[in-house]
Amino acid sequence: MTLRQECLWEYLTPQLPESPVLHGEVKADVCVIGAGFTGLSAALHLLEAGKRVCLLEAHTAGHGGSGRNVGLVNAGMWIPPDEIEAGLGHTVGERLNRTLGAAPSLVFSLVDRYDIDCQLRRDGTLHMAHNARGQADLASRCEQWQRRGAPVELLTGAACREATGTDKIAAALLDRRAGTLNPMGYTRGLARAAKYLGGQLFEHSPVLRLERQGANWCVISEHGVAIAPQVVIASNAYTEGEWTELRRHFFPGFYYQVASTPLSGEAAARILPGGQGSWDTRQVLSSIRRDAAGRLLLGSLGNGSRKPAWFLRAWADRIQRHYFPYLGKVDWEFTWTGCIDFTPDHLMRLYEPAPGLLAFTGYNGRGVTTGSVVGKAFADYLLSGDETVLPMPFQPMRAVSAVGLRSSLYEAGFSLYHAGQCLRVVI
Repeated sequence: MTLRQECLWEYLTPQLPESPVLHGEVKADVCVIGAGFTGLSAALHLLEAGKRVCLLEAHTAGHGGSGRNVGLVNAGMWIPPDEIEAGLGHTVGERLNRTLGAAPSLVFSLVDRYDIDCQLRRDGTLHMAHNARGQADLASRCEQWQRRGAPVELLTGAACREATGTDKIAAALLDRRAGTLNPMGYTRGLARAAKYLGGQLFEHSPVLRLERQGANWCVISEHGVAIAPQVVIASNAYTEGEWTELRRHFFPGFYYQVASTPLSGEAAARILPGGQGSWDTRQVLSSIRRDAAGRLLLGSLGNGSRKPAWFLRAWADRIQRHYFPYLGKVDWEFTWTGCIDFTPDHLMRLYEPAPGLLAFTGYNGRGVTTGSVVGKAFADYLLSGDETVLPMPFQPMRAVSAVGLRSSLYEAGFSLYHAGQCLRVVI
């Protein structure tokens, strides 16, 4: 079977009605740059408050990391809550942990409120320990979240094997706050809701310049200009052009996925039977989930678009046969890659570089929930002027050093590790 270079989520999700290219001049209360999780969440919450909003998207809604996401509706960030509080201080860290711990409930509420068809499941997620060190890490994370009242549980023994469908995992952290969805379905659902509420979405309208003129910002594209006193830059890892310094404040990384043909039968039903999405504790992690049609989706860090199809198949075969050998041969049908914005400390940043201008970086691969939360928080801040509505304070813009070198070293390390997996040197 030919391995198609196509995002499964885009293949499964109906297209939105075509949105126009920005021509001429449009005025709004807020201009949002980027129609992904953050930009659409910001727009939607501003529209609900009666504001006039226009969105400029360089491609189409969900084109970037939002539509290419794994689709895990995670609570919290990658790093444990105690580390967040140690790095940011107790007050700010506790606020961020509390806000992002509740983030899945915001996603669920948006899906419910706007009847978004996105294969949503509210069955939690499983963080899987691949060795003793990973099990100790999960036990620590479990204790930290339980201390904060979160509904998490460390599964071991038969309960772990039943939940994951594999005997290669000694323990798994079940987070009942979380879930899974089709990220493109969610993104396009947010876009549809924003348009229904009167938001103006302009696609294929990349920003060329951003200029201050009196009390307003002029957001200039090739064929038109949007004028608004407030602007949200929500282009994240897919920021293009020289109109902003934002790309100097993160280093890009990649994440690829491979999806099988739909699987059925008793063997397939053993894999994650509770419907959770999962990922393991390897430093170069593997994500594992299934979709509504029963496909097995595997993913890992790295740029799959630069790897030949035979390499991706070999890698997927290796992971599948390690964790689920009872499946036998699996046919792999889709592969795609998305871009992630990393920060050195794995913490996000919120910026207000000038009055009325908001931006962010550093979701570090947790876009579904973090983007939804930050978008709402930006809307609340623009409506109230109260910085305490944000999940964390604004920070000064300090560029990340050696952006290109960091990205290259990460990619080289990921590729070497995956080659070792294909050659059965590591797993």
